[in-house]
Amino acid sequence: MTTTAPGGIRLGLRANLAQFTLLVAVNALVGGMLGQERTVLSPLADQVFGLTAYTAALTYILAFGATKAITNFFAGTLSDRHGRKPVLVGGWLVALPVPVMLAWGPSWAWIVAANILLGASQGLTWSTTVIMKIDLAGPARRGLAMGLNEAAGYGAVAVTAMATGAIADHAGLRPEPFLLGAAYAALGLGLSTLVVRETRDHARAEAALHPVQDLTERELTTAQIARRTSFTDKALSAASQAGLVNNLNDALAWGIFPLLFAAHGLSIGQIGVLAALYPAVWGAGQLLTGWWSDRIGRKHLITTGMLLQAAAIALVATGTTFGVWATAQVLLGLGTALVYPTLLAVIGDVAHPAWRARSVGVYRLWRDGGFAIGALFAGVLADAYGLTTAIWAVAALTAASGLIVAIRMYETHPRPAPSGA
Repeated sequence: MTTTAPGGIRLGLRANLAQFTLLVAVNALVGGMLGQERTVLSPLADQVFGLTAYTAALTYILAFGATKAITNFFAGTLSDRHGRKPVLVGGWLVALPVPVMLAWGPSWAWIVAANILLGASQGLTWSTTVIMKIDLAGPARRGLAMGLNEAAGYGAVAVTAMATGAIADHAGLRPEPFLLGAAYAALGLGLSTLVVRETRDHARAEAALHPVQDLTERELTTAQIARRTSFTDKALSAASQAGLVNNLNDALAWGIFPLLFAAHGLSIGQIGVLAALYPAVWGAGQLLTGWWSDRIGRKHLITTGMLLQAAAIALVATGTTFGVWATAQVLLGLGTALVYPTLLAVIGDVAHPAWRARSVGVYRLWRDGGFAIGALFAGVLADAYGLTTAIWAVAALTAASGLIVAIRMYETHPRPAPSGA
């Protein structure tokens, strides 16, 4: 569906297909930058730097998550003030040193510093590609747009995680696995600088379609937007807490699961397959779930996804074999696919176009804060009570999050009436 806004700007996937497709490709490169770490960094902490405490090994996730969460918040504000494209290009510039630091850093402090830069880069680049796709897609296909965006990003996480696992199995933990990241950063910067076009005028054009009585909605301060997204609006706040718990789970899968698999004797190649399986299902599933949420609504998909994630994490805790863990990774990917694009679509549904970018930034502040909270929560519990106890605790927390969505969230995109009704 295409909408022509004042000034002749057209909103919709079909009308903006070339730029939308380009942004999907750019976000795949953003995801690849994250994927270069998924298989390799936990074994690197243990085998190269001799970190034995789980909390010490997870410091890189804490550094990444805290930095990304804070940068997400500022990415929304900066993209409203200066435009989307400069923020995207700036994020790629920050990413350039990361693969070099991971490949040749002489101490663990270098790895943590690289993850601070990676978190800042991801906050700027991924947030901006989300905002730009929402700008282009318009209101009718927002769920599909987010599904395509997140499928590209997490599909690339999966492919790169598997590729770096295979490279590490053959050539060692570094530097070879991180050369992929160097290629991604160079290509992402080139495309963003030379080919991507600014989309802020599309958001302004959509805002002009809203009735004049919405004027007070357009003039919220950043503090008011943060309060509404975090606490006072039932849908936005329920989405924010679910996003936080979802990425807390991702921190568990990123940092704790490989340690559990290694403790049961799996090879680095097998761990790479498991590390790739979860984001692969997550990425591919979003091609369907984003579109599906445009058809049946958002709330029930999110509730179901959180409860399915809880069941999958519990299965990891009870499993001892590759087959059981592979099944759990598939289920975790399916649960996350139901949740991830749908939460972003909720923010796009509720937030006014005039402050939507800032609301996305606040939501992503909460969501990616889950990386840092998950690293601390799971690491401390694993040190004190063991890996299995930490995993069970996260499973319980995830189930509780799903129930909060079921109770608190209102439907933001009701199922359309049948034709002729």
